[in-house]
Amino acid sequence: MMNFSFLSISVSLVMIFCGLWSFVNYHKHLLNSLLSLEFMMLGIFWLLNLQLTNVGGELYFSLFFLVLVVCEGSLGLSLLVLIVRSHGSDYFKSFNVLEC
Repeated sequence: MMNFSFLSISVSLVMIFCGLWSFVNYHKHLLNSLLSLEFMMLGIFWLLNLQLTNVGGELYFSLFFLVLVVCEGSLGLSLLVLIVRSHGSDYFKSFNVLEC
């Protein structure tokens, strides 16, 4: 019989690797890249919560990590809005990186 903690850890690792795989393979649009990064952060948050509850139940660090993930997500969305307004789409090949 499988242990619940082993199953939870394996599910979170699968989430991280699926997010990494989608980040590598589907990088044509900025929104796809941002969603795969958020999926990886969700897997890391889940793994962090599992490990911190095994250590001693101190979850303030995981809340701090969650705040940083939310700030990263809002920054990514604001960059997405800025790129769509300036270049017309979030397709990576539609804008030049060297352009001011």
